[in-house]
Amino acid sequence: MNGVHDLGGSDGHGPINPEPNEPVFHEEWEKRVFGMFLPVAATGAFNLDEFRHAIERMGAPSYLNTSYYEHWLHAFETLLVEKGTLSAEELAARRAQIAQETH
Repeated sequence: MNGVHDLGGSDGHGPINPEPNEPVFHEEWEKRVFGMFLPVAATGAFNLDEFRHAIERMGAPSYLNTSYYEHWLHAFETLLVEKGTLSAEELAARRAQIAQETH
């Protein structure tokens, strides 16, 4: 395995500075993404290997500039569109709706 997600042994990424008393989730939406895993996986929409592979297929800039749960969200979106559970148009419409609600 040799991809951007496999950082083992590489250097130059700067120091690791863990937050004191770091919370499990930094944002409310992260809780929802975490909570989606088992129910969506239980529908048979994907298995763990497919989920991991969807994250591994993220482009390097996206992977390196997004958070852990953004990787999970990317995997959900990628797999649900690829499997035909939802369309790219439905996903785009929901993103637009969320953007409008938060601004």
